[in-house]
Parts: sequence; structure tokens; C-alpha cells
Amino acid sequence: MGIRLGPLRAWMVCHLRLVHEMLRDTATFDKGGPLYERLRPLMGDGVVTFPYADHRRQRRLLQPAFRPARVTAHVDAMGEEALSVCRGWRAGRTVDISAAMMTLTTGAVSRVLFSDSLDTARTAEVRDCLTEVVHGLFVRTVVPIDALFRLPTPANRRYRDAVARLHRLVDAAIAERRAGGARDDLLGTLPAEAGCADSAVTDQEVHDQLVSLLLTGAESPSLCLSSAFGLLARHPETEHQLHTEVDTVLAGRERPGPDDLSRLVYTRAVIEETLRHSPPGWLFTRITTRDVEFGGRRLPRGTTVLYSPYLLHHTPASFPEPERFRPERWLCGRSLSGVGDDGPYGPMVPFSAGSRKCLGDSFAMAQTTVALATIARHWRLRHCRDPSRRCVRRSRWDRGRCR
Repeated sequence: MGIRLGPLRAWMVCHLRLVHEMLRDTATFDKGGPLYERLRPLMGDGVVTFPYADHRRQRRLLQPAFRPARVTAHVDAMGEEALSVCRGWRAGRTVDISAAMMTLTTGAVSRVLFSDSLDTARTAEVRDCLTEVVHGLFVRTVVPIDALFRLPTPANRRYRDAVARLHRLVDAAIAERRAGGARDDLLGTLPAEAGCADSAVTDQEVHDQLVSLLLTGAESPSLCLSSAFGLLARHPETEHQLHTEVDTVLAGRERPGPDDLSRLVYTRAVIEETLRHSPPGWLFTRITTRDVEFGGRRLPRGTTVLYSPYLLHHTPASFPEPERFRPERWLCGRSLSGVGDDGPYGPMVPFSAGSRKCLGDSFAMAQTTVALATIARHWRLRHCRDPSRRCVRRSRWDRGRCR
């Protein structure tokens, strides 16, 4: 389907099989288009934005940090961050859940990337920068006129200042780590690779990878968790079933441990259904690297092609009653990876597909599952009566509260 993005003509891919063919042919449909052009000044040449030619090397460099054993080792830290966020809540008061979840995910991903190299003050500054950057990126995604973002408006100045501060914070962390010795985190691994005589990893690449992972590791999980709590507040039966499982699995403990992940089946299903119902990334672009026949159309080199996870996730043929929030869908053998009833062309693509599928998908699933279980162990959240306010009313859960 042909559409226009301001002055640019683009093509929207709506058929599930064609979307998968596009995502698997990364040599022809490379990362590119308006979205990635606006991401590159922020992320540089990180794993998210780097073109096809060098992506495989970058992915291999980062992959060890996201292996299952490493993800499991971070579960305790994930739970501690969730507990620290909700510990200060008080029954009957209001909280900006979007800001709270950004605090939670920023803290968790910062510990994975930087260990304790960022103190409390600098972690808070990173969170504030990311909040401003995420808002600015959203506006830049939906408004296709670049000239508007070159104007010296207050919003544009805030965005540019947040980007500059974020880069300075990452540079300072890298410099301090070089002076202070290696640690068992990603910041400890990448500079070591960069220092090898036969390594192609540059200092700038270390910086770009950390910025890319910091942004993606904080933004998407925080959006998912915010949506999950909003949906649970509208579906009390689902919320009750979630709390029942959490209460049973945790058996009075404040947060889950590594061995609990496999037992939080319904909690994970809530996350999976949230990713289906309200995917954090709703529109993505690719750009053709050569002339290609695709979907009955001849697309010349440089054509912008789009696909929408939201559209695919709300197709009735794939998900009956797609507007209904039903975590039970994921208790019958379906899988986010497309394994099971969906076959090789699964309609769920919240983490993309093919060789450029999100590197941190397992980390994101573990983080959101642990965070949801930890907060549900202590609180129920309710929407504010004032619909203009982006917050929820918290009421004390009778099975416990943060202390």
C-alpha cells in the first residue's frame, strides 16, 4: 500500500508473509528511512542503526552479554530496582506510572551496562535525559518535516541538550572505567575488545553501542510495563489471576529470584499479551538497497518500506477478537518466537524478526516479568478519576505492601 510521509512516498507492507520475507532479507531491506536517519545523530553507529554490511560483527560482539545465563544472573538486580521504585509509594496517592517505569528500567539497564559506575545522581540524570530524548524521538517520528526540528524552539533546545548530556555521561563513565579497571559488565567487555591490537572495535563504537543499548533497554520495557498496568486496571479478573499466581510463587517473599521465572507463567502471559495488544514500537522503516520485485510491485533502490507490529498484532485472522486483552492466548502453545501453532511466520513481531531481531529480547522479557511480579506482590494500581492526568491511583493490596 502506497502512502506519503510528508514529501516522501513510501510503501506499507501489510501481509504477514511479506513482512517476514522483508525482515529476513536484511541485505535488500536494510535499516534506514526517516526513523533511522533521526536516530543516527543520537545512537551513532550502534547495533540498532548500523547498516547490514557490519551488523553481523557488531551483533557477535554484544551477544555474550545477552546469553540466557547472563540474563538470569541479572534477575536479582531487576527485582531490586522494581522494589526500590515502589517502596516509596503510599496507599491512596497518585503516581506518574510512565515516569516510575522509566526510572525502574533505566536503573536496571544501567546496572547491566555500567555496574556501579553511575552513582544515584548520575543515574537520575541519565533517566531525565532519556525521558526527554524519548519524547523528542516520538515527535520526530510522526512529523516528517526535518526543518521544524532545526528551529530554536524550547522543545528542540531541550532535546538537543538532553542528547548532549547523555553523550557526556557515557563518555565520563567510559573514561572512569579505563582508569579504574575492568568489571563484569558490558562497559568492562567493550573497552577490552577495543584495546586489542587485532580488534576492529573503536572507542567511538564503544560509546555508540552503550548509548544505543541504554536507550532501547530503558524505553521499550518502560512503555510495556506502563501499558500492562493500564490494561490490568481495566481488567480486574485478569489482575486477580496475576496476583494469585504471584502470591503463590513468591510465598511471602518481596521479589522473585532466578528460579521463579519459569513458574511465573501467567505473569509472562500478561507481558506477552501487552506486547500484542499495545506494542511499544508501532511502526518501523526499512530502505531498499537495490531494485527489487516485492509484493507485485517494483521498488527502486532507496525506497522507504514500512511495517507495523500493531497492525499485524490486531489482525483477526491471527488473533480472534484482537481488541480484547486476553493473556490466556499465550497459555496454549503460542510463542513470541513464532514456534508452535504460528509456524515460521508468526504474527507476533514486537522484537522484529530475522537476523536483526532485537538483541535484548530475552533480557526485556525477564526484566518486565520480574518488575510486574515485584510490583504486583505489593500493590494494586487504579486509574485516576481525572482522565486528563497520566497517573494511576494506588490502593494497598491486602496481601502486603512495600516496607
